[in-house]
Amino acid sequence: MKVFLDTSAIAKRYVAEPGSDKVIALCQQADSLVVSLIYLPELISTLSRLVREKKLTKADYRKLKGDAMADLADADICQITPDVLVSVVSLLESHPLRAMDALHVACALAVEPDIFVSADHRQLSAARKAGLKIVDVS
Repeated sequence: MKVFLDTSAIAKRYVAEPGSDKVIALCQQADSLVVSLIYLPELISTLSRLVREKKLTKADYRKLKGDAMADLADADICQITPDVLVSVVSLLESHPLRAMDALHVACALAVEPDIFVSADHRQLSAARKAGLKIVDVS
């Protein structure tokens, strides 16, 4: 099974929160994990914010960052191509999405996963309307 995870979903792999068990189970079932090129910067932004808010120690941050970097080596990464950008523009014009959320959906459309996994309801709605099978991990 090819599984596309947006950052809101894959972050649950590293930070225990509601939906984490579901994400871990999906990752274990997957034959192929696919993420957008922007996954790592978004994840690092999230983890850094948690350090600033004192919800994550610096030592835990370093460990989770290392885990994410190692996991990234085993994932397929969707690049931002001209076709993906055309899809992003179309999604932004037809759905109430933020730019990075539209980019995740556009990447998923480009790689045609079996499921699109997210915790963002607006993003999930746009993905479903675009023809993707969705899994909500919120």
